[in-house]
Amino acid sequence: MKKYNMDQTERDLLRSVENNEWVSIGNKKQEFKKYAEIAKNSLKKDKRINIRINRNDIESIQIKAIEDGIPYQTLISSILHKYASGRLIEKV
Repeated sequence: MKKYNMDQTERDLLRSVENNEWVSIGNKKQEFKKYAEIAKNSLKKDKRINIRINRNDIESIQIKAIEDGIPYQTLISSILHKYASGRLIEKV
């Protein structure tokens, strides 16, 4: 058997599969539909706002968006969503 260089996450995943810790879901179509609906609702943008923002801040955000390959409005929306849901973590 060929050995591959795996990181810790991959080794943990392989170990859990080998220990039969994974369970197949029952109705895949129903599960897919459920998660597609959750994604659709969480990504729905149904409210428009206007804000004033410092020129340097918006330019920095635009540069980061270009680096990530996404529109800067999408990046701003993502940041706001993470903050509102408590998932935006401040670096120390």
